[in-house]
Amino acid sequence: MTRTALQPLDHGIFGPDSVTWKVYRYPTSMTVGFARTALVEMFDPLVVASVAGTLAHLVQRRRPDAPVRTGWSVPQQLDRQDFDRPDAPWLVAVFTSARCETCSSVVEVASPLESEAVAFHEVEAGARKDLHDRYAVEAVPMVLLVDAVGVVRSHHLGPVSATHLWGSLAELRQPGCTPDGCSAGD
Repeated sequence: MTRTALQPLDHGIFGPDSVTWKVYRYPTSMTVGFARTALVEMFDPLVVASVAGTLAHLVQRRRPDAPVRTGWSVPQQLDRQDFDRPDAPWLVAVFTSARCETCSSVVEVASPLESEAVAFHEVEAGARKDLHDRYAVEAVPMVLLVDAVGVVRSHHLGPVSATHLWGSLAELRQPGCTPDGCSAGD
């Protein structure tokens, strides 16, 4: 087909004089158009669900794992009035429970330490729940070696041998006097 110079080009409804050309001539028209399109698409349920899922995934990835409990808390100080013979220079307090299988053996190891200078007190969870709660004792058996003012100077959590327990108390009472093999296992 040949064209003659007299025939104008037919641009249809999108020609240079059309409204479309006049609107898109302004630089902000593309931004407004994009915002309008995003607003319309934002109400699409599939888009909303995918955005919510993506955000939830990102938030969960950022959340740190729960801390792992690596041990039990040991009281730092006791009120000596809560225990037998508060005037004794030293206290051996053994926190136990009737349901604990090893507690009786720890009491058998610790009770011979009682003397004029050392008070011994077994604190069984059923009989003295108040003391277990007050000192936040959550694990038994727990042996606490306590000085005259109530400061816990040493402790053993779990089964303990007579050698280690006696060595701990001897070292507290007279530092440097513990013979080889009788250390507290530190």
